[in-house]
Amino acid sequence: MALKRYHILIVIIILNSSLIMGQKESKPVSTLKVTTLSTMLVNFNGIGEWGYSALVEVDGKKILFDTGKYPETVLRNAEELGIDLSDVEDVFLSHNHRDHTGGLLTLRNELKKTNPNALIRVHVGKGIFRERLNYENNMPNVKAALEADGVKIIVYENQFELFSGVWITGPIKRIHDEKNWYEGGKIQMGPDSIEDTIPEDQSLVIETEDGFVLVSGCGHAGIVNTLEHIRLNIYDKRVYTVIGGFHLVNATDDNLKWTSSKLQDFGVSNIMGAHCTGINSLYTLRNLLDLSRSNAIVGSVGDSFDLEKGITAGPIAK
Repeated sequence: MALKRYHILIVIIILNSSLIMGQKESKPVSTLKVTTLSTMLVNFNGIGEWGYSALVEVDGKKILFDTGKYPETVLRNAEELGIDLSDVEDVFLSHNHRDHTGGLLTLRNELKKTNPNALIRVHVGKGIFRERLNYENNMPNVKAALEADGVKIIVYENQFELFSGVWITGPIKRIHDEKNWYEGGKIQMGPDSIEDTIPEDQSLVIETEDGFVLVSGCGHAGIVNTLEHIRLNIYDKRVYTVIGGFHLVNATDDNLKWTSSKLQDFGVSNIMGAHCTGINSLYTLRNLLDLSRSNAIVGSVGDSFDLEKGITAGPIAK
């Protein structure tokens, strides 16, 4: 009897350890499409801006990832692309900067006319509402307006499975020295201040049969740090597609060589590098990773990635 109890105790410890490490039974999604709604490049339809937004459609659910910079950019681009956002109930915000949050209030006010539950839940990382000293963080005002309108703000400190196979990374530990933010910013912490490393920066990661698809807003935590976070806390699997902004626009050649070697280790074979990734940086990564123009592109409004077709890019992105 004592031996049997001992075996049971071992099983319980193993199960608890797996939960603590974030490992669990694999549940890959069946369908996935990610469509760019805001970035600098535009093909035939839409408006370009220094910002980012994408619509994530996965297994019958929709998530609006970031909301662009100017109030009406995402709204107008979606209309021109023939995309209906009124049935989107979940918004994911990667961090506080206005080029990712600027369209949120306008989108909520317009879309709720069709569906009162449009954008009714907003998912953010811990630290997004902190006071900044070098610029006004508008997120506390946005939060107050949304909550007054019945919108639920959900704050994450750790990784969380939003839907089956769809994970929010939560804020990411900075293992490697990827300083993917503009230095000089400060966060008010009581009577003192600390460097603003954009601590709330978070990404979405979706599990597929081929590996993970990562969607990033700016990658202020660092794309490699983000991939390490996924490997350590969600699943230790290949991350084969990365989409969005990765803040490599000012990266040196040495930085890009190091980044490309890490991406190769993770198995990355598709890149849609939009927004702050940088055009030269994207082409440099393409060459270093020995990718083609069909699976490593500069993201533009209207381009997309899905599990069946891979990357579909407009002519300017090709």
